[in-house]
Amino acid sequence: MSIGVRRLTLLGEFKPFGLIAEALDGKSTETVTENYEYFLFDPEIARDRDAEDNCNEVASALNNRGDHELFIRGNRIIWSIGARVFKRFTLQSSILKVCWCHLGHTTEALLCILQIDRLAIYNTSGEIVSVQLPRTITSIWPLPFGLLLQQEVEACTPSRVPYSSTSPLLSVRDMLLSASNHIQKGDGSLVSSHLILMDPLDEQQPTFIEERGKLNIMKEYDEKTIWTSDQVPLMASYNKGKMQHSLWVAEIINSNFDEAASGLLNVDPMGLLQKHLSFRRIWQGKGAQTAACKVFMATDDDAAPIVCFFHQEQRKLLSVRLQTVEINNEIVFDVKPDMSWIIAAVAASPVTVTRPRVKVGLLPYSDIMVLTPENALLLYSGKQCLCRYVLPSCLNKVKILHDLELPETSSLSNALKITGLADAVEGRVNVIVNNKQMFRCALRQSPSSSLANDCITALAEGLGSSFYRHFLGLIWKDDYSTDLSEAESGVDSEWDSFCRVIMKMCRKSNIISQKHSGLVPHCAWNFLLSSQFHNNFCKVNSLFGKSSAVPLDQVESSSSTLSIDGTKSSEEPFYTELLIECLESLHALYESLKLDNLRKRDLEHLAIILCNIANFLGEDNYLDHYIRDFPLSCKKFLKSGTTISPKIPPSLFRWLENCLQHGCSYANISDLPCLVRKDGCRVVSLARKIVCFYSILSGANLLGKKLSSGVYCNIATGSYSSKEELTVLAMVGERFGLQQLDSLPSGLSLPLRHALDKCRDSSPNDWPAAAYVLLGRQDLAMSTLAREYKYKEIETPTNVNVISMSTPYMLNLHPVTISSTISDTIGLEGTKLEDTDSVDGSMLDGMEHIFNSSTQLRYGRDLRLNEVRRLLCSSRPVAIQTSVNHSASDQDLQQTQLWHLAQRTTSLPLGRGAFTLATIHTLLTEAFSVPKLVLAGRLPAQQNATVNLDPNIRNIQELRSWPEFHNAVAAGLRLAPFQGKMSRTWIIYNKPEEPNSVHAGLILALGLHGFLRVLTISDIYQYISQEHESTSVGLMLGLASSYRGTMQPAMSKMFYVHVPVRHPSSYPELEVPTLLQSAALMSVGILYEGSAHPQTMQVLLGEIGRRSGGDNVLEREGHAVSAGFALGLVALGRGEDALGFKDSFVNRLFLYIGGKVHNERSHFSTFSMDENRGSSQMMDGTTINIDVTAPGATIALALMFLKTESEAVASRLSIPNTRFDLQYVRPDFIMLRVIARNLIMWSSVHPSKDWVWSQIPEIVRCGVEGLGGDGNDIDDMDAEAFMQAYVNIVAGACLSLGLVFAGTRNGNAQELLYEFAMYFLNEIKPVSPTSGKFFPKGLSRYIDRGTLETCLHLIVLSLSVVMAGSGHLQTFRLLRFLRSRNCADGQSSYGIQMAVSLATGFLFLGGGMRTFSTNSSSIAALLITLYPRLPMGPNDNRCHLQAFRHLYVLATEARWIQTVDVDTGLPVYAPIEVTVKETEHYAESSFCEVTPCLMPERAILKTIRVCGPRYWPQVIDFTPEDKPWWNFGDKNNPFNSGILFIKRKVGACSYVDDPIGCQSLLSRAMHKVFGLTSLKASDTITEVHSGSGSITVDQLVGTFSSDPSLIAFAQFCCDPAWYNRSDVDFKEFCLQVLFECVSKDRPALLQVYLSLYTTVESMVNQITTGAVVSGDSLSISGFKLALTYIEALMTAKLSTSKGGIVQSTFVGSLRKQVEELLNSSQELKDDFHIYLKLGKWPDGESQDKRSILLSWFLQWYNVPASSVIRTAIDRVKPKRMSSSSIPLLRLFLPRTHINVISEIDRCLT
Repeated sequence: MSIGVRRLTLLGEFKPFGLIAEALDGKSTETVTENYEYFLFDPEIARDRDAEDNCNEVASALNNRGDHELFIRGNRIIWSIGARVFKRFTLQSSILKVCWCHLGHTTEALLCILQIDRLAIYNTSGEIVSVQLPRTITSIWPLPFGLLLQQEVEACTPSRVPYSSTSPLLSVRDMLLSASNHIQKGDGSLVSSHLILMDPLDEQQPTFIEERGKLNIMKEYDEKTIWTSDQVPLMASYNKGKMQHSLWVAEIINSNFDEAASGLLNVDPMGLLQKHLSFRRIWQGKGAQTAACKVFMATDDDAAPIVCFFHQEQRKLLSVRLQTVEINNEIVFDVKPDMSWIIAAVAASPVTVTRPRVKVGLLPYSDIMVLTPENALLLYSGKQCLCRYVLPSCLNKVKILHDLELPETSSLSNALKITGLADAVEGRVNVIVNNKQMFRCALRQSPSSSLANDCITALAEGLGSSFYRHFLGLIWKDDYSTDLSEAESGVDSEWDSFCRVIMKMCRKSNIISQKHSGLVPHCAWNFLLSSQFHNNFCKVNSLFGKSSAVPLDQVESSSSTLSIDGTKSSEEPFYTELLIECLESLHALYESLKLDNLRKRDLEHLAIILCNIANFLGEDNYLDHYIRDFPLSCKKFLKSGTTISPKIPPSLFRWLENCLQHGCSYANISDLPCLVRKDGCRVVSLARKIVCFYSILSGANLLGKKLSSGVYCNIATGSYSSKEELTVLAMVGERFGLQQLDSLPSGLSLPLRHALDKCRDSSPNDWPAAAYVLLGRQDLAMSTLAREYKYKEIETPTNVNVISMSTPYMLNLHPVTISSTISDTIGLEGTKLEDTDSVDGSMLDGMEHIFNSSTQLRYGRDLRLNEVRRLLCSSRPVAIQTSVNHSASDQDLQQTQLWHLAQRTTSLPLGRGAFTLATIHTLLTEAFSVPKLVLAGRLPAQQNATVNLDPNIRNIQELRSWPEFHNAVAAGLRLAPFQGKMSRTWIIYNKPEEPNSVHAGLILALGLHGFLRVLTISDIYQYISQEHESTSVGLMLGLASSYRGTMQPAMSKMFYVHVPVRHPSSYPELEVPTLLQSAALMSVGILYEGSAHPQTMQVLLGEIGRRSGGDNVLEREGHAVSAGFALGLVALGRGEDALGFKDSFVNRLFLYIGGKVHNERSHFSTFSMDENRGSSQMMDGTTINIDVTAPGATIALALMFLKTESEAVASRLSIPNTRFDLQYVRPDFIMLRVIARNLIMWSSVHPSKDWVWSQIPEIVRCGVEGLGGDGNDIDDMDAEAFMQAYVNIVAGACLSLGLVFAGTRNGNAQELLYEFAMYFLNEIKPVSPTSGKFFPKGLSRYIDRGTLETCLHLIVLSLSVVMAGSGHLQTFRLLRFLRSRNCADGQSSYGIQMAVSLATGFLFLGGGMRTFSTNSSSIAALLITLYPRLPMGPNDNRCHLQAFRHLYVLATEARWIQTVDVDTGLPVYAPIEVTVKETEHYAESSFCEVTPCLMPERAILKTIRVCGPRYWPQVIDFTPEDKPWWNFGDKNNPFNSGILFIKRKVGACSYVDDPIGCQSLLSRAMHKVFGLTSLKASDTITEVHSGSGSITVDQLVGTFSSDPSLIAFAQFCCDPAWYNRSDVDFKEFCLQVLFECVSKDRPALLQVYLSLYTTVESMVNQITTGAVVSGDSLSISGFKLALTYIEALMTAKLSTSKGGIVQSTFVGSLRKQVEELLNSSQELKDDFHIYLKLGKWPDGESQDKRSILLSWFLQWYNVPASSVIRTAIDRVKPKRMSSSSIPLLRLFLPRTHINVISEIDRCLT
């Protein structure tokens, strides 16, 4: 008995490509070892399990279906694909072993490389994790849940410690607890022989072994792992001592008892309480002298896994079949002891030939290739030998000729023999022949027929395993490639071969059924008789014990003794059953292929073979079903039916129609083929998916993974509220994309398109990106992707991802290029020096990068930013106004003027830092550049001659040191937060030889951004040891900001070094400048922010009242203020609950303020006793020097009780309300008290004049009003006190407003502050008449100019804090005026200039992209910045350190959002509606903004809605929470770094192109163009279109839509060839459809309309002209579904908000056309009558047209098969009451049209 013989397909001679690559590299070979290894693998292994996209180079390479090769030599690996090197890896030490493995939760495969002491793990894009190995690891093996490490045998192996579980109640938990206790007890020798690494970042964990229910640590050092599977948890090992092989199954034991355990154990050292891997032995095979040299896994023909052990010495292949059981969705393996068999072999490999790429469960099908000792190459599927492979004939010829050239030629007759197999991947294998050459061969021919493939797969999935095994034998027996010469063998040969096998089966079935016992059996027949199946069938199980490697001819002789007569009876049902099952499976495939437009040709081939089977089985109804679809091809099969088979073939279209009409519970389940209802059938997956979607749409429920309609369905995660939304999620879960949707018949796709259209407007926010692409909402898809990427911590995505998900539907997208906060134009500094500068383009001013696409959009065409840039520029000489004829005195004038201007120039960097905050991304490879600070002037009258400050008159150096510092801070603050980490080397690289202020400023700036955490302690020490004042200040404040609120011990030590009080007594006395002490105190406050650390608070309290070394009272005040701020920060907002809080603490602070404390003396004496050593109390006599301590203490109280609403504290911070108090309290302290009170009583602050008025005590109010009147009876001293108090209270109230409404852009606050600013300005120097009944006049009589100026500028600063980042124009004008005024008056103190500069910076904070927050720590930072004592000169650090003025950075947030058009990638304007939650002041409210804009804070933000008619709506919901705004890299950041992707609706232009919307008058413009085309004469059209001024259709469509299909169709409509077409109606129709699709923004419907129109048009043409266009009636079924869809909309079976997606009138008119066509022909009626009576179709070639018409008629009117009708008639006849049997027939045939029923009645009764 022979088996089939097939030829291998030669792919070429094989040589590892790594060798070629090495040769091409030309590396010197001396250093490299001789030995090399390589292995070939299927790219599927290295692919990301979840990736659908080929967005990056790696994914697309892995999608390449060739063999990939890893070539290993020494410490180098070359990964190549085909003939190109893909990646090279070079490691430190030599490589022991390499494997692919999936670790942890990542879906991507990792390349694990074992070296002697470490494990290197690379991902496919080349990122590496290196794991140190604690002990010697000999090898590594991949398992599904991690990497198994085999350890070296340890010297001492202690006895095993069992963890007994005598009681059955003792759970896994207790076993594990006892295990962990053992490990805890330091039993270090208890080491596992196998470790598991589950995640690259985890520890390696011990593995356990499960024996008789006990769990022991695995210590089987003798068990050497020889194989593991990375798909199912199996391991094979060999024990040399016992000479046995074992198979183990690995299981993960979850320990969900962390809570319980953490109570019992302390910290668990080995992470034992997570997941554990335990092995259970399921099989052992004894008697093997050596380990199997190869172990692999294949599958049996029923998909059961087989593990094969190949022994080279014994020349045998031992196969062990595993049984799988599913318990709770977990697969458990077991081995039936009798299911193992041996095949003689010298080589063996797993290959995938019989069913490529079919997965069952976890495993892909794979077969076994065996080389027998007789050098025969055999293919086995399980135990069954399918065929023998021989070398291609060409190889033998070529090789013999080749051998002639060799000197040691053997005889010519020596043909090549196969001596070995290697490197099998999929269906390709390396064949080694006897002259040591290696050839790569394929086992299937490359052009394989997809139809044959699908049919075989359908049979594999549909037939029982015994039937399928039989069928496999037949098909592989059919040696199609030998009976055709190889040149001809192609796609069709495979299909022909398949058809031959089916026909043979039919013939045999026929032979038996006709009882032809005299016939001599065919040789295939003999094979069948002798097949194992036959034996199985006859229940002869004796053969099973034997090895199936018995020569086949012996088997034949042994079984041929059975008599033929004996077998007949049992064979007949066998073949009939086999064919019935084949018919059902192939019919399921047939129904599924109907759903794919592109496979009509395949469908016809399949119909013919199905007709054959149905014909042989006498299934007339099936036959009728196929003839209706293909009347021309299948008509010849029809015999006038006498046999009536009751079986009605399942019909998918019938089911779908019923589903739409009556809902899925009414659709008959027998209309669904069985295969569709079976889980995991790949071949009919399209049909299953469509059935799923239709079921859900018509209301099916989901029960587990199954729908109530009986089909399985995967649904993507996401919320849904309607069945349409659930349908979309199902489409995503089934990976059903737009491409698949377009290949469905048009009518069939309509309900699905309807569901997509309905969800398009308002889809839930939590859907996956793929769902949004399906809906055509790429804007939402991009946002989702950006969020997912953030979560996976990969760099932000590009549009490529979205494109790949929806190819080829979004090739029109361009990658987003926004040169703002994401990828700033780095090269700007070098390239655009000249053209960026709007002033005179001579040098860099540190603001040249501020102009980018987003700021341009933000400020439109106005020149605000240019103006800001001009005002804040300090790198250019300033213009000096002088008289034309200058004299000697002019020089002095110039110097005086220059000196005043220099005060202004030196203050500008503070504002510039705020203006350019976080606006550039530097490269960490360039030196850091700081713009110059130029104090010179220029004389415009004298051709811009430069004038420098004369160093003899004034000390210039003093003028420069701190301004240089601020200038560097401003330059450093430009750096935006990095995506990666700031590099320590870059900071060190920028460090100068000699310390200077510039580097000091840079360090402070980096610290404020939080970058200084990269510095090590030694770096910090080196900076401090330079003893450079500004460097130390910058470093301390910078480090404190970077470590803000962490209480980092090393930092606090470093700060305390600068606080002499904290030095121990043994310490040498250090002279620390007050400046550094103040900076150190503030740094301690920032470091301990919000911690309420008691010891720190004590120290700081002491510091407020300590007399410092210096005698300068102002310096002492500055020191006390720093301590006060620090104390306030440490207890920030903690109020009463600050830890260890005592009344005495607050009392003491009030004492420092100068408040009255009861029983003062006793308090005081106790204070001085617990005072720290060496801190003398600041007293003059017995009283505390309140002038020094009051500001610090006031601030401390304000911050400690910030927002606590504590009445008690606020009332003690009283504002003087008697004349004595007014004289007693300094006026500027009154201002601080007002601020402190308002910060404590936070929610009572209200932006109204009444509220400000309520702050002023009665006595002051009356006094001031009295002064305004005429009767002036108040003496001057009192008058001044009243006025001073009044001015300071108002300024304090304004400052409070500024803080409370910081960054809110509150309109009321802005108006109020502006009004006060104008009032003060008028009082200083009348500018414009203001009518304010509130405001007293004549302040300047009683108050010095300096105080008024200070108050004015504090109010202006508050105003700009409220309007931060908004660029508010009115405020900006005021600031510009103040800046110019100061210089003109010559009254410019440095502090006032600094206020104007800072205010300008705040107003345009971060280029308008940032604003202030109002959370507690931000308010504290702002208060430090706005502290109302302005410095006198550039070097004045006495009352408040100037470096503190930069701490506002800690209060900023990038609450900025811009919208980007997802189609063009450009930032655009879009109206958005923002909803904020209710607060004390107002109810929940919404307001509109136009992006780019700033958002409200997170604490009140509820929703953002993209609104307006031009963009698709989009809603983002937030939960208001008191947290800072999201940072750049936050995982849950809803915006992708401030970007919201939006999608423009078709037919609208963007607001930039069309601000008022006059261009999107779509319909008028369209009709103008389309009107031209309805002219009948085509020549006029071409003339019009060639006219230069006219607009063409494609230009018009291109303006409004970016959809490529619409634009392409429009271009097609403009083609000259198109105009010359004769059918004017069709041209008109096309343009109307184009208009419909563009105006309704449904580009996908273009295809639907055209296909429906052309279907009906071709039917009409076929009837009128008689030419046969299509010989099938498939399009009718699709068209009928479109009608059913319209009907479902009418009857509200499908919900709709805005009508159907296709015009019902259009579908209705087509329907009318078809019905007219079918009712017009008399011939048709005759043919129908014949069909009814005899079941016959029109015969003969000439009757083609009539048969097609009949098939249309039957399909259109749902006429059942003639046999069904005759049965119905027979049942109706006896029951007929009246003359007509129509009502009864109607009951029997409910789907058939009533006219046809009356026709049947007429004809048959």
